[in-house]
Amino acid sequence: MLDRAARVVIVEGPLGEVESPDLARIVVTGDGITDLARLLAIVDGGTGDRCLCRGWPTIVVHDSDGGRIACWTLHHQSGLRGAGDCDADLVDGPALTEWLAERGLARSREVQAGLAAAEAEAERRRLRWVRAAPAGLAGAAAEVAQPPGRADEDWSDGRQDAEDRLAALTRHRHPDGIERIRALLAWAGSASRESTGGLMWYDMAVQRQLLAEAPELVLAALAARPASPVQLDGAAQLFDSLEWTGSQGKQLPEPLRSTLIGHIEATGTDAMRFRMRHGYFGAERSV
Repeated sequence: MLDRAARVVIVEGPLGEVESPDLARIVVTGDGITDLARLLAIVDGGTGDRCLCRGWPTIVVHDSDGGRIACWTLHHQSGLRGAGDCDADLVDGPALTEWLAERGLARSREVQAGLAAAEAEAERRRLRWVRAAPAGLAGAAAEVAQPPGRADEDWSDGRQDAEDRLAALTRHRHPDGIERIRALLAWAGSASRESTGGLMWYDMAVQRQLLAEAPELVLAALAARPASPVQLDGAAQLFDSLEWTGSQGKQLPEPLRSTLIGHIEATGTDAMRFRMRHGYFGAERSV
């Protein structure tokens, strides 16, 4: 297609918006088309799949008469759509991203930089969770927190096996129920103030261990002696969960309920306050 091209228009937007005057665009001619052809080299065979996003930028190829002879979209700066019946992987997506940025279409590079920063922070969060594991559990925790590979079809099964080993080791290393629960609450609380928000799959492994404990034993563990701030964070997260409220109801015994409310009022995050305002664990007062 590019051998026949006289002009290539690259628009920094999806296919349906290529005519928008608000979108940045460049026009490639002459030797620039040869450079573009090299950068658009794809892996033979395609991916066998089509990305669900619309994709951008859009590459519109015109012949010498001005007619449109091809239209392609980039997906995640690593795949190309329009060259066959499925998406194709680019041989060197980062090189194309840099080439576009050098010509004024820098959005792809900015998105990639943002994704790289988010991935790095996700890895730091994962490592913080492993380091927060109770004594003797770091190795098993690292197995649970292992992220999936791109083509790891057995990741879910392996994760469940790793989670089962972690639960068994937790009971072996911490046989006393009260102390085990307090250790798990502190571990759960270590993730409750992460800026990325939400629970990761490895956070849920800890929560499932706590939910597997007898509810009266969980309450007894918190009543045994004053809880630390991080244990209170873990308790608030547990008692906020639908699994707990669905089976145990929202109301907690006093003075635990008041202690948790006071803790969240004094030092809680916006997310903690939001959940409390909406009635979690029986908190009816506004914050």
